[in-house]
Amino acid sequence: MMDLGIKGRKAIVLASSQGLGYACARALAREGVQVWLNGRSADKLSKAAAQMREDLLAQNRAAVAAGTALPLEPQVSFVAGDLTTPEGRAAILAACPAPDILITNNAGPPPGKLEEWTPEVWISALNANMLGHIQMIQAVVRGMQARRFGRIVNITSAMVKAPRSHQGLSTTARAGLTAFSKALSLDVAKDNVTINNILPERIATPRQDQLTERLMKAENLDWEAARKKLADTIAARRFGTPEEFADACAFLCSVPASFISGANLQLDGGSYPGLI
Repeated sequence: MMDLGIKGRKAIVLASSQGLGYACARALAREGVQVWLNGRSADKLSKAAAQMREDLLAQNRAAVAAGTALPLEPQVSFVAGDLTTPEGRAAILAACPAPDILITNNAGPPPGKLEEWTPEVWISALNANMLGHIQMIQAVVRGMQARRFGRIVNITSAMVKAPRSHQGLSTTARAGLTAFSKALSLDVAKDNVTINNILPERIATPRQDQLTERLMKAENLDWEAARKKLADTIAARRFGTPEEFADACAFLCSVPASFISGANLQLDGGSYPGLI
């Protein structure tokens, strides 16, 4: 097993009570990182943190019994706070004021049509998937530079590089975050702070369940037929797993990944048709 070199580090994982955020937090906690889960519901976060501790303890006991690991106590905390509000961001940063790792994440805006996107809808999408993340990055990056270690990973979307009109809200907000992060990555690399983006496509999370149900209604399909139609849009002809996604995220947070910054890593089963 590769030593990622991040045991004892501190990480904030935004929007991590379920889905990709939860999977990334779990992968980091497995490596000995002290993790803070985040979301808006304290009750949901409490249950998620308890489940993560239980799963990791069971996994570690099995590894110790097999002689492949040393005993490790998962360090999983949580903080409720809406990352799109100043009060929410303040609560998150009060819980972990000096993170070594920041994973930005949030539920994406729903698909829609041009005629539906009022100025209020645009502002909501930008707050949820660009501005809130940028403000969190602004709040932690100078401390990372001063400590000479920082890893920032933005969970964005395949739509950043392969836009579709019905996902215009997501494409626009996340492309803006990508541009900001690329520019900043050039300034902070000298201080051992990296900023990268992971672009998922069709990872088996509750988000894909919602899209499956939407397709069922739109095309009068049953669950299996809708699921297969979505999976067939992927070159690998299957959905990715949260674990596959999270392992890639954990690597980008590692010491061995210190020379990777300003990059967009596509987790899409080889589906992106472009060259660059």
